[in-house]
Amino acid sequence: MRSTHEARSFPLPSQSGPWKARARAELDAARTRLLSMLEGLPEDALTRQHSPLMSPMVWDVAHVANYEEQWLLRRLGAPAFTDAEFDSLYDALRHPRSSRCQLPLLAPEQAFAYAARVREATLAWLDSLPEDSEEPLLLGGFVFGMVAQHEQQHLETLAATLQLMTSHPYLPRGRALSRPAAAALHEVFIPGGTVRLGSDAPWVLDNERPAHEVDVAPFLLDSHPVTVGDYLVFVESGGYEDARWWHPEGFSWVRSEGLRHPLFWLPERGGWQRRRFGHVEPLPRDEPVQHVSWYEADAYARWAGKRLPTEAEWEKAAVGSDGQPRTFPGGEASPSPEHANLGGDAWGPAPVGACPAGRSADGVWGLLGDVWEWTASTFDGYLGFQTFPYREYSEVFFGTNYRVLRGGSWASAPVAVRNSFRNWDFPIRRQIFAGFRCARDAR
Repeated sequence: MRSTHEARSFPLPSQSGPWKARARAELDAARTRLLSMLEGLPEDALTRQHSPLMSPMVWDVAHVANYEEQWLLRRLGAPAFTDAEFDSLYDALRHPRSSRCQLPLLAPEQAFAYAARVREATLAWLDSLPEDSEEPLLLGGFVFGMVAQHEQQHLETLAATLQLMTSHPYLPRGRALSRPAAAALHEVFIPGGTVRLGSDAPWVLDNERPAHEVDVAPFLLDSHPVTVGDYLVFVESGGYEDARWWHPEGFSWVRSEGLRHPLFWLPERGGWQRRRFGHVEPLPRDEPVQHVSWYEADAYARWAGKRLPTEAEWEKAAVGSDGQPRTFPGGEASPSPEHANLGGDAWGPAPVGACPAGRSADGVWGLLGDVWEWTASTFDGYLGFQTFPYREYSEVFFGTNYRVLRGGSWASAPVAVRNSFRNWDFPIRRQIFAGFRCARDAR
């Protein structure tokens, strides 16, 4: 992400306690995960462009290091390692993903060495910084949280790249997931009323600010995301061939691409299969469906006689209707594996109902983790939005071209998800770990 603009003043809140220990822990967690994910991959796998939708993985390694150098060293007064020309090489907006394989990138050994050198300097510089600084970038440790979240977001991107990789075997050993009894789908009534959207907490990002209140009409929301088994009925009933269910642009796209099912599904004679990180396995019908675009999610919802929730409805369901403020559906504590399938170590969604401690106050399951959930909303700033600390994180993407996703996926880190977190992407995107749940008006 570009970071060439001057930071603007932004009304960040006071921090109630020390933040350095958290900053160090989150930076360490991100780097440990990065090295674990890419350990043992040959140079060709790291430098090859596995899809025009994704960067060569070695680009991401150097990019997160360069971002860290710019924000945690140079912008905080530490000496620079590199210059503006190097920054340009790893500028995400200057070079589209499809062209990055043509750039004179650092070789894998050089990229990892650069990342290690930057991290060593960052941790040394962190020790010298005051925890009670009123500098906007440092207030509450904001800029360290921003960088830790940025690295974890790229690790989710790397997971998507590894899923697309077909030139090298990659068989991750995922954390074992509990397989509860089948969770029956039902609708949860969410009372209408005021909901507090967004947050002013120290580590939230600019598009989540400012916290504000909106009124939401009563609605019904599915108790858990649409499962593979649910979606399979839509596929086998000819849902991809029936224009009645589709947004006109979506149906045109489906026809032009010849789509008949979600990405990575394989129709086989003995039954449906899927390709997952280098091997083929039967479709697990009790998991949330993933790798579906917004158009596919919207079409299923119409077919089911429902619709996608707005992001205000989604956040109201996550916060709960009892009037208590909550950072996560289960409360204030960062979600554990009992609350949500996050962090990337499971390497896939859990069966619905696997994380009962994470139910919302209204009884909605699985709002965090497993799959990003498409909403009906387009991406824009809240009333009173201010860019902080650079336009290219959020502002340049505002408009009707992008749809908002909420809740995080199995590949998202706990530091990078919360009730207020907003993700966005084009409505045709399928390589991301996205699913959805349905809503409908309460009549």
